[in-house]
Amino acid sequence: MWLAFVGAAILIALSPGAGAIQSMATGLSHGVRRGYWSILGLEIGLMLQLTLVAVGLGAIVTGSIVVFNVIKWVGVAYLMYLAVRQWRTATRDLREQMDTSTNGGRTALVARGFLVNATNPKGLVFFLAVLPQFVVPTAPLLPQYLAIGATMVAVDMVVMGLYTGLSVRLLRWMHTPRRQTVVNRVFSGLFGTAAVVLSLVRRAATV
Repeated sequence: MWLAFVGAAILIALSPGAGAIQSMATGLSHGVRRGYWSILGLEIGLMLQLTLVAVGLGAIVTGSIVVFNVIKWVGVAYLMYLAVRQWRTATRDLREQMDTSTNGGRTALVARGFLVNATNPKGLVFFLAVLPQFVVPTAPLLPQYLAIGATMVAVDMVVMGLYTGLSVRLLRWMHTPRRQTVVNRVFSGLFGTAAVVLSLVRRAATV
């Protein structure tokens, strides 16, 4: 189950979004080392979302198989939506979306990263829709949420670090519309596959 969550975490971290664009922008304007201050902010925002979900989700999912199934199918629908949206995404110049301002110190970079993830619904919907599939209702919830949080932060830090360090090369490689289309179709297929896998998940029997 943990390995399955690692795969889901890698998929959601790799998918192009506000966090990836923020990491690339910071890498271009501030360099790789200072870019990790922005990544720190991203992870704080991510943990805020996980905490909000964990506080109220565990007891509800534990007590109702109906709620579990509703959340699961919401997750399937969300992943399919991402697949369709990614497939239909128009090619564009990613550099136009980046704020290349060099102003601001470490605190500003942390705050900027925090706000990007804290206000980004992608992570929150991911936790709400997908997280219950990786939680064992009959086992203590706190250790599971701590393990999930640590895994998510570790995966996201590595991926955002790669986006930061390879920002210039990545932008050059995706400069042509054809290559952007290839990347969009690959991610669309991954989201569609994840939706099918999630639809096959069954809730563990409780005593």
